[in-house]
Amino acid sequence: MTPVLIVALLTGAILFGVGLYGALSQTNLVMIMMGVELILAGALVNLVAFWRFLHPENYAGQMFVLVVMTVMAVEMAVGFGIAIARFRAKGSVEMEEAGDLKG
Repeated sequence: MTPVLIVALLTGAILFGVGLYGALSQTNLVMIMMGVELILAGALVNLVAFWRFLHPENYAGQMFVLVVMTVMAVEMAVGFGIAIARFRAKGSVEMEEAGDLKG
């Protein structure tokens, strides 16, 4: 394995770990969404690193990353829309107070 691949994989693993900690330890909806975005970003960094190392001539990996980044942007837009609606209705975006969203 090349040193560049190791650095990229370590960076992706660190992003994934920080995102996982952020998503599981926070109670604020916005912070949880930021953690999920970091998890996806770490996974994408690892995907690009492996793609570049194994098949640099194939562009399917780049297209997959673009599709996942688009899904990430849509997920954030929907999540922020829910957070804004929740804040306007209840005055808070804390997840402990969101029990009425069930059902």
